[in-house]
Amino acid sequence: MSAAMDHHHHHRTAPGLADGVHLDFGIATAAYQIEGAPTANGKGPSIWDTFTRVDGAVDDASDGSVACGSYPDPTSDLELVADLGVAHYRFSLSWPRIQPDGRGRVEPRGLDYYDRVVDGLLARGTDPMLTLYHWDLPQALEDEGGWLVRSTAEAFADYAAVVHDRLGDRVRTWATLNEPWCSAYLGYGSGRHAPGLTLGGKAHRAAHHLLLGHGMAAERLHAAGADTVGVVLNLTPVWPDSPDAAEVADGVDAIRNRVWLGPLVDGAYDAGTLRVAPELTDPDLVRPGDLELVRGSADWLGVNYYTPARVALASADDEATDPGGDAEAEAFPGVEGARFAPRHPRTAISWEIEPAGLEELLVDTHRRTGLPLVVTENGAACADTTLLPDGSVDDQDRVDYLRTHLGAIDRARDAGADVRTYVVWTLLDNFEWSHGYTQTFGLVGVDRDDLHRTPKASYHWLARTIRERSR
Repeated sequence: MSAAMDHHHHHRTAPGLADGVHLDFGIATAAYQIEGAPTANGKGPSIWDTFTRVDGAVDDASDGSVACGSYPDPTSDLELVADLGVAHYRFSLSWPRIQPDGRGRVEPRGLDYYDRVVDGLLARGTDPMLTLYHWDLPQALEDEGGWLVRSTAEAFADYAAVVHDRLGDRVRTWATLNEPWCSAYLGYGSGRHAPGLTLGGKAHRAAHHLLLGHGMAAERLHAAGADTVGVVLNLTPVWPDSPDAAEVADGVDAIRNRVWLGPLVDGAYDAGTLRVAPELTDPDLVRPGDLELVRGSADWLGVNYYTPARVALASADDEATDPGGDAEAEAFPGVEGARFAPRHPRTAISWEIEPAGLEELLVDTHRRTGLPLVVTENGAACADTTLLPDGSVDDQDRVDYLRTHLGAIDRARDAGADVRTYVVWTLLDNFEWSHGYTQTFGLVGVDRDDLHRTPKASYHWLARTIRERSR
């Protein structure tokens, strides 16, 4: 057996997805939110580099050019991950750092960085849970139509193969996309995310190409010998606020949940989805073989959950009472008259806190898919104003959020849901997309002046919880 073969074999026995008997823990970040260094070492521009320059796109007019300064040296992040004692570190790769033009030429210095991340994790006994795409599409591909065109899905599969070629001997757990609902419907529907387009029903084209990109990439990864390939969806329970909102809620459920699960599980878009998204009946868009490729392509499913979706019927005076209530409606093209009605208590970002939503979602998603589930993100934006004597944050509200949602996961597992891992969002206070630096989800505070990291009470709580539960 050659040394290379032996190396490969050795790492395949590293901890991947747990056996399901015990719940594993993880912590998550995303490339654009922490790395900074948008032009370093040959990196090309992403759609977020472009979008953050648009007036009014980001709440505090900030961008990810510094973020948490995690590039080019990930050591301080890796030490924080190791000290937490998590089994997994979920992180994403910057596609334009690796392929500056989105296809073709590969920038080895970009891959060198992710080598350092992966090797640093393995050296510390942590399993790398790699996400190929967390929203930072190479701008060069957006200039050609982005997710609205099929060639982007093909380019994504090529990118997946490039990454696997470099990291596949050491990474066992692969995720293709993070939250394609956001990429499609916030990117091309409501315009709240990059590339900031408001194209109505054309956003459904992006949704199909994202699914296709996942399917094509999963096929390439499996063929190359990837251990386990999943996709990460921000599924949510959709609850009508009143009986007359049931039909509108069904449309919301279609675009938020079923548009993804139908192809992944059944190889089809269901009738209710096609009713609100007739674009998906276009034979030029959904071509023979597309949905068959997607069906069964995921070995596991990542579920990101923060808050339930309570759907009410929109009325003329809504804007006056809750100005944020229907801002989200544009992200559901084809669904008429939806308004979102979150209840209290809420986090600092105004998202309703309801752990029962996670329990219900996990049980229902297990029944719907039969797949092993990973809670790939769950966490809370908090004000972080209460300080301890050492200057760190006493974020008991975040601790309560995490504790109650961990309880919901335990209950879902007791009810038969095959949930393997709980991954908390997020390690560091970071660039929170269109909210800039105004919202903090981190278990570790980051000084905006010198980027010094200070663990919060929630970080110590999670480390303690992991220790106690592993006894």
